[in-house]
Amino acid sequence: MMRSVGDTFREEALELLGELEIALLELEERPQDGDAVGRVFRVLHTIKGSGAMAGFEAVAAVAHEIETVFERIRSGEMAANRELVSHSLAARDRLKTMIEAGDDAECAEHVAAIVAIFSGLLPGEEATTATGRPPGLSRSSVEAVTYRIRFRPTPEIFRRGINPATLLRELAHLGDCRVVAQVDAIPPLTELDPELCYLYWDVILTTEVHANVIRDVFLFVEDDSEVTIEAIDLPEATTEARRLGEILVERGDLPLSALQSALQERKRLGEVLVAKGLVDGGKIASALAEQEQVEKIRRERQVQDLSSSIRVRSDKLDSLVDLVGELVTVQARLSQLAARKDDAELVAVAEDVERLTWQMRDQVLGIRMLPIGSTFSKFRRLVRDLSAELGKEIELTTEGAETELDKTVIDRIYDPLVHLIRNGIDHGIESPSVRSAAGKPARGRICLSASHAGPNVLIRISDDGRGFDRDAIKSRAAAKGLVPAGAELTDKEIFALTFLPGLSTAASVTSVSGRGVGMDVVKQAIEGLRGSIETESRPGEGTTFTVKLPLTLAIIDGLLVQVGKDQFVLPLSSVEECIELKRVGSVKARERHLVNVRGQIVPYIRLREQFAVGGEPPAIEQIVIAETEGQRVGFVVDHVIGSHQTVIKSLGRMYREVAGLSGATILGDGTVALILDVPRLIASAEFEEGAKIASNGGF
Repeated sequence: MMRSVGDTFREEALELLGELEIALLELEERPQDGDAVGRVFRVLHTIKGSGAMAGFEAVAAVAHEIETVFERIRSGEMAANRELVSHSLAARDRLKTMIEAGDDAECAEHVAAIVAIFSGLLPGEEATTATGRPPGLSRSSVEAVTYRIRFRPTPEIFRRGINPATLLRELAHLGDCRVVAQVDAIPPLTELDPELCYLYWDVILTTEVHANVIRDVFLFVEDDSEVTIEAIDLPEATTEARRLGEILVERGDLPLSALQSALQERKRLGEVLVAKGLVDGGKIASALAEQEQVEKIRRERQVQDLSSSIRVRSDKLDSLVDLVGELVTVQARLSQLAARKDDAELVAVAEDVERLTWQMRDQVLGIRMLPIGSTFSKFRRLVRDLSAELGKEIELTTEGAETELDKTVIDRIYDPLVHLIRNGIDHGIESPSVRSAAGKPARGRICLSASHAGPNVLIRISDDGRGFDRDAIKSRAAAKGLVPAGAELTDKEIFALTFLPGLSTAASVTSVSGRGVGMDVVKQAIEGLRGSIETESRPGEGTTFTVKLPLTLAIIDGLLVQVGKDQFVLPLSSVEECIELKRVGSVKARERHLVNVRGQIVPYIRLREQFAVGGEPPAIEQIVIAETEGQRVGFVVDHVIGSHQTVIKSLGRMYREVAGLSGATILGDGTVALILDVPRLIASAEFEEGAKIASNGGF
């Protein structure tokens, strides 16, 4: 299905707006940073030009007004400040809304309001000209440069939905512009294809903007079009004939030999040129060679850069992952078939297919991996706006932004991280006056970090605030009947209470937090990603949340076990060891199964009882010891089959809420094995255990 120009622009513009937000926040921290100003200006100019081509005229108009102000900053006539950044961020949000809506008819009032704001920011001026240059700025204050531009678009440009006239009008906004259409490439009428473009254009532009700004006009077409931009250095004493000949040669429209021949015929012209010392034939040849070589290198580098990356829609990657998952299942079936057959050649083929399948799996999953820094950067705006709203001074620092995570995980972890950061800003970090009285810096700090830990990623959200008030948490939990009054709880148990629904220690409800809604949602969302969250807090020093997530949700390494005739898969990342139940002493105390593993008491769950599997267990059962959220728990099974490449399939609607199951997988023989959700399975077993204890009067 072909995508429209508007869809392409919308997707690219939203990415550019993300970059714009980052650049503006950096500019607020470093107002004298010329690189940040340049990034802002470039993004705005790109949005303006591509928006006009895609028919988003209102978006282009807004981007032009903001760009005008930043052009003044870039030239040193204005200074960036917090007010300008705040207005620019608000305008960026408005641009995002306009681009997503795609309806310019309802944007007129927004455009007028933004134009008024940014026009008012210009010192001594109320408006700007169409060129982006203050109307009172004379040419003597900013030296103008004349450029020679040749734009030869690809003949397919109309089929891409781009009108070359739009680009030429964009050039006309930059200064004094003359356009000449070249028609020598138009074929005879009988050979003409009305869908192709045969024209190309020569443009003479006198402007005060940099050549990079001119090149930005052709940003979306230069990959497959010929675009040359050259500054013209014209000596004052140059005659008209000499200028014409030099221009034709430098453009490649006139061979050098033809020019030399013409000069020989026109003795007076040659004598004048040599007498004035303006140019000679050797310098003309040298200039042509240099121009050709520079253009060749630029194009080679451009092609190299373009070939290093390609934009692919995420749904296509999802389909590719699904196909690889099916391939893994077929490969497992082939391996099982080869193991049953006494055929060396078939075994060799199965081993080759297995090797190639694993390589393909790793490559495809690697394509979906994105650096988490793209998510971290979004929180800078959140911290800035929220700290201003609450009257606090907060600095956000990040570490490990290059850590890669599956795109699906990154998309789904964003909201839980927002909840944790908002609670840290509101509940954790104190006001500047309170911090100063406690001997802390007035400016608080929140740190986001990410790192790999085997097949998982650890994301830590730390603040240097007041930390958790343990007594307040226990009293609030007791008041809601969540724990007995006066109960002795460990720090881990106290911190776990904060993730229960409806529990909040906030003294008052604000627009940020205080209703007890959010932390329980955070835990559910993280567990939905087969992850876990742990809390550490020290009074007066701060709080750290550690989120543990799998690298990918598509394919995992699992441990295949059997209970009766049923088979189950435990995530191999959480498995520590497997032991025989017969060789260790097991006891049952207060409805809990316990086993002594090398001097450590470990509770265990019988999967046969948990899932009501019929039949008698074998004489020697196996215990799979798993670790989750800092505790070791055993799972009793009949047999441990071994490791298994597990392609995760979603359960049907009727089975999605079954406690302890996170999905299913298809084995090589076509049977289905259920994938265990270890944290929820433990929670379900603890709930049932507590209910039995309560029914027995607490004994």
